[in-house]
Amino acid sequence: VQLQAFGGGLVQAGGSLRLSCAASGRTFSLYVMGWFRQAPGKEREFVAAINRNGVSTYYADSVRDRFTISRDNAKNTVYLQMNSLKPEDTAVYYCAAGRIYSGRYSNTDEYNYWGQGTQVTVSS
Repeated sequence: VQLQAFGGGLVQAGGSLRLSCAASGRTFSLYVMGWFRQAPGKEREFVAAINRNGVSTYYADSVRDRFTISRDNAKNTVYLQMNSLKPEDTAVYYCAAGRIYSGRYSNTDEYNYWGQGTQVTVSS
């Protein structure tokens, strides 16, 4: 599986962005999809995940009620709608795919494939 994330950019605090992650191959629906982010000097952290059929979603406390993850299995694409952005949301955002059955959706080790990252910068 190859993943390509795009949609990042520069936005003012309080604004919105929508990230997309397109996957290659015919097995997209077999994977749990996640979004992670990494700010300069910090470890990569979990943002959100969505199960295979899109029914269940999971969020980090820091983004809950502001971000929404969704997927379109017909288009092999996962999305991250980010609203009410804050300067502390500034980071490189990565999408990831994993055949996760453990329920450990926030664990980077559970993901098998990673996209190249897209920069999100929120100005104050």
